Amino acid sequence: MKTAEIKLTIDLDDHNVPETIMWESTDSKEKEALPVKSMMLALWDDNYKNTLRIDLWTKDMPVDQMKRFFYETLMTMGDSFLRATGEENIVEDLRDYCAHFAEKMELSK
Repeated sequence: MKTAEIKLTIDLDDHNVPETIMWESTDSKEKEALPVKSMMLALWDDNYKNTLRIDLWTKDMPVDQMKRFFYETLMTMGDSFLRATGEENIVEDLRDYCAHFAEKMELSK
């Protein structure tokens, strides 16, 4: 059995707004923590049958990048859902919505 660790370090301003987000993993080839502008972490609590979430972004993350981040997150959630359930029809619906989202947000490919 193998154990891996993911570490997040968030520097907050006086109002608890993230200024920097750094992440590192024991499985990564990178030897230093890497900076990111936004993160979404979702965990399933089996005891309460609900999702625990942490959504953070730095105060200097541009809105256009946030829009792109949400679009890509939705797309990868569809990929993950397909791998986990095999539900192709609903994933196609999600991908259709993502295309609509990208058009409404004026995201370029």
